[in-house]
Amino acid sequence: MTLAKYIDHTILAADAQEAEVNQIIQEAIKYDFASVVVNPYWVRYVANQLQGTDINTVTVIGFPLGATTTATKVFETEDALKNGATEVDMVINIGELKAGHDEVVEADIAAVAKAAHAADKLLKVIIETALLTDAEKVQACELAEKAGADFVKTSTGFSTAGATVADIKLMRQTVGNRLGVKASGGIHSKADAEALIDAGATRLGASSGVKIMNS
Repeated sequence: MTLAKYIDHTILAADAQEAEVNQIIQEAIKYDFASVVVNPYWVRYVANQLQGTDINTVTVIGFPLGATTTATKVFETEDALKNGATEVDMVINIGELKAGHDEVVEADIAAVAKAAHAADKLLKVIIETALLTDAEKVQACELAEKAGADFVKTSTGFSTAGATVADIKLMRQTVGNRLGVKASGGIHSKADAEALIDAGATRLGASSGVKIMNS
């Protein structure tokens, strides 16, 4: 697989405007990235622009804090899929994970997985590694797998840190080859990207996709 096909080309800034979204779309087409990742508002627009390509339209659910209700996350997911999303990246309930309320976390993920899979679409689960201990990272990955996730993902890019090689290795060790692992946040160069892929990442979330390809 080419490096470009690892990259989810991302624009999630609160102040992103149509011109900037268009730029991301055109860059994704030019470099043949795996996907374009946008906030839910932009899903229909992006999906329409990407018709006739093999580039996925991805959006985020319960983003960036993960502290919305499960019913809200399910509604967001179903709405995004109706609008043309082909993959969704949801944030877990981080506080409930850290409190040890595993059944709540698993049920939250499972409900979104059910909604995504009913439409034959992929679910990536953001565990926000920067806020977790190693034991919590393992637990989050195990719960995501039990709940039916397709990928586990390191970060929103909106917390205190992004992806690290150590976290990708730990997540890959936990899920084996059964799930994808997405590294996201703080990936700015080809060297960063290759190190994370070598550690076990099968997808990279980055707003610096063009820089990565040209570095």
